[in-house]
Formats: sequence, C-alpha cells, structure tokens
Amino acid sequence: MTSDTTDPATALLDAVLMHVPFDGWSETAFKAAIQDTELSPVVARALFPRGALDLAAAFHRRGDDMMVAALAERDMTDMRFRDKVALAVRLRLEAVDDKEAVRRGATLFALPMHAVEGTKLIWGTADRIWDALGDTSRDINWYTKRGTLSGVYSSTVLYWLGDDSVDHQATWSFLDRRIYDVMKIEEVKARARKAPGLGPILSRAENLMSRVKPPRVRRDDLPGGWTVPR
Repeated sequence: MTSDTTDPATALLDAVLMHVPFDGWSETAFKAAIQDTELSPVVARALFPRGALDLAAAFHRRGDDMMVAALAERDMTDMRFRDKVALAVRLRLEAVDDKEAVRRGATLFALPMHAVEGTKLIWGTADRIWDALGDTSRDINWYTKRGTLSGVYSSTVLYWLGDDSVDHQATWSFLDRRIYDVMKIEEVKARARKAPGLGPILSRAENLMSRVKPPRVRRDDLPGGWTVPR
C-alpha cells in the first residue's frame, strides 16, 4: 500500500521489484505491483503505459540518477580522466541493489521487439556519465564518446552479471582492461595523424566530421536518446 509521502510512480517501481525475480519484467509482475500498492489500474497504466517495460526503463534510469549523485560527492581533482570514467561505470553498477532485476532486464531488452529501448537506455547512461564528467564536445566526438562508452558499459554489465568474485574485483579488472583498450585505440589514432601518408588524409576526414553537431532538440522516439546540449 502506498504511503502519503511516496509518489505513486515510485511506489509502483518499488513494489514491482519484489516480483521481478520470480516473474521477470512481465505483465504478471506489473499487475502484482498494482495490487500491492492498491493503486487504481487506470492510474498505474497512465504512469506506465507499456506496463512492466516502462517500469524496467524507470528502474534503469533510477540507477543513472543514483550514479550521478554519487559522482557529485566524489573529489576527482587529481584523478586521470580514464579513472574518472571507470569510477562512473563502477558507481553505476554499485547503485544496483538487486542484480537479478538487472539480469531480468537484460533478458527483456535482448528481445528483438525491445532492443531499441535497451539501446536508448545504454546510450542514455553513457550520456549521463559524459555530462557528469563535464564533456564539452560539440562535434563528431560527442557521438563517438557516447558510442564507445556504451560498448564499454554494456560489456561490463554482462561480465558483472556472471561475476561471483569477492567484491566484484574481477569485474573492475575487466572494466580497467576495456578502458585501456579504448585508450590504446586513441594512441594509435594519434600516431596515425603524424604519419606522412595518413596524416593529411585523416586531417581532411576530421575536418569534414567536425561539421557534425550534436542534436539540439531532445528526441525520445529514436534509439540512442540524448539530452539537450548546454
């Protein structure tokens, strides 16, 4: 039953988490949460029109919010940028209290009909991380940074789901290796720019790509949702 101080959306999300380990992010879990909170089905459907799918998305975004809040409390003054990124991903995973809810969500968003939604959520997490770390890129790098981090984050989540090491130490080592690999790619690109044959070609390509700008209007109907640049 909802309390006077809990908004219905939060109450419904909290309630469904009790059923997800058994029923997944399903209509059965959605209806059970409605019954637990004693909300009107009409109100519940108005808040989450797609039922459990919208609740799963809300659960993911709640984790993003917690990660951003945790990052804001950290002093990262003397940290290397790659370590800041690793910290953000780690805090995002540590924000999860229920690994089974994430596992069930990964199964849900792996389905072809929900794959676009899953892609939007992962991109959204990468976007929140870059924004929280003060990214100011306004060219093709805006996309490549988020695309690369989306790959790092999603692969780390899958590794984390199967990790039974103490304090998930194996996951953090895996995360460090993935970020190291990304940094090596950037080093190779930097050396290529200095190569007599490739340098001019890359410069022209980068000049062309510099004309690509991040979106100025938020679109929620496309994969890879984004926030309005400030």
